[in-house]
This record gives sequence, C-alpha cells and structure tokens, in this order.
Amino acid sequence: MDIRKNAGVLGVRCSLALDDRDSTLDFARLLSKRFPRDPEVLFVLVHVYSDLSTRVAQDLGRTAPQSVPAHKLNAEALEMQGKWDEAQREYEDMITKEPNSPGLHFLLGRSLLSRPDADPKTFERAKQEFQKELEIDPKNAGAHYVLGELASKEQNWDEAIQQFSQAAKIDSNFAEAYLGWGFTLVTVKRYQEAIDPLRVAERLTPGNPAVHYSLATALIRTGQKEEAEKEFAIHRNLTSPENDKPQ
Repeated sequence: MDIRKNAGVLGVRCSLALDDRDSTLDFARLLSKRFPRDPEVLFVLVHVYSDLSTRVAQDLGRTAPQSVPAHKLNAEALEMQGKWDEAQREYEDMITKEPNSPGLHFLLGRSLLSRPDADPKTFERAKQEFQKELEIDPKNAGAHYVLGELASKEQNWDEAIQQFSQAAKIDSNFAEAYLGWGFTLVTVKRYQEAIDPLRVAERLTPGNPAVHYSLATALIRTGQKEEAEKEFAIHRNLTSPENDKPQ
C-alpha cells in the first residue's frame, strides 16, 4: 500500500477510535482528494461516513429524543426497514404536535406513495398531504412536482402542466420538473410551448434520452426538421446497445 494512503487510513481509524470527528473528516477529505478513484480508499470512506452518520444520529437521539428531527430520523429508519404503518404513525404524530411545520406533510405523502401496497385510497391520501404541504409552504417545489406526476397518471393534463411549471419556476435547476412540463405539453400537442422547458431540461440533464426524444418530437412537429434530426440522433446514440457494453 502507498505510504501516504496507509497513513491516511490509519489516521482515520485512530481518530474514529478516539471519537475525534474533526480529525476523522480531515483524514477522509485528504484521502478523497489524494486517491479519488482508489477502491480501497473508497471502501474505507463508505464505512467512515456510515460510522459518523450513526454516531450523529445517536447524539440526536440522546440530546433531543422528542424533537421533530429525531422523529424524522426514526420515521426514515422505519421506512428503510419496510415498516410502513409504523413510519406513517410517526409522521402523523409529528404533524399532530407540529401541524404547521414545513416539510412534514410532504414527508408523509412521499412515504404513502412509497408503500408497495399503495392502493387508490392511499394515493388520494398522499395527494391531500402534498396539497396541505403547499398550504403551509407554497414554494415547496417537490410537492408541486409530485402533484404533477399524480395528475399525469390521472391524465389531468392541465393540472399536470400547472404543477410541473410551478415546480420549475420555484427551482430553476429542477430538471425533472422541466421534463415533466415539456413532456406533458407534447402529450397534448402543444409542441411550440414544449420546446423551451425541454431545452432547459436538456441543458440540465444532457445524458437523459427521454429529454432528447421529447424535444425532437416537439421540434419536428413545429417544422424544425434539421434540429429535430440532431435530437433524434443524440437519442439513438444514448440508447444504443453499444453504450451498455463494459468498457
């Protein structure tokens, strides 16, 4: 092993053993900077950050067990374990205690949608939670986006366009919102209007084949054949089986 790498790894392990978190982060940053692609270093860093995360979570549980952040952490842990009912109760208890706290209705709605046994009633309840979130925080781009997705599934195109566009206007780097906005406009054959949001989505996520295909469709439908062919070509290149072969 490289002497510098060995020294960094030993430094990380010693600082963790002493629970010197500042030193641990210093060593981790040094290793990451000096050996960014080294498999052994990356393996060590995975465990370093996981260990630090666990320790900070324990600190939160000890110092403020009844706080909203502590309950959020517990709810997330329950979700990861697939304990959906318990997670839902955790979110609902938080909302009862802090009914106007931003983010809680969004987290509950997201949890409901993540359930593998979600049925139409669950989807409707989730939709209501996102709407409640927007009553508290109208600038929650994530809530607007998910409501756009739900409207799309119901083929409520006007609502989907409104929600996607609102999410994009709130967060100018929200590529999925721009794509959803543009894709929905293409779906309802409002091709000219679709071009601008799809151009933004293309700039933000140039490697997304769906963006290029939707943009190509909008361009060719508005008579911009040459530009459309360029986008179709990019789409073909991105989806070519050659791109799936190991290097």
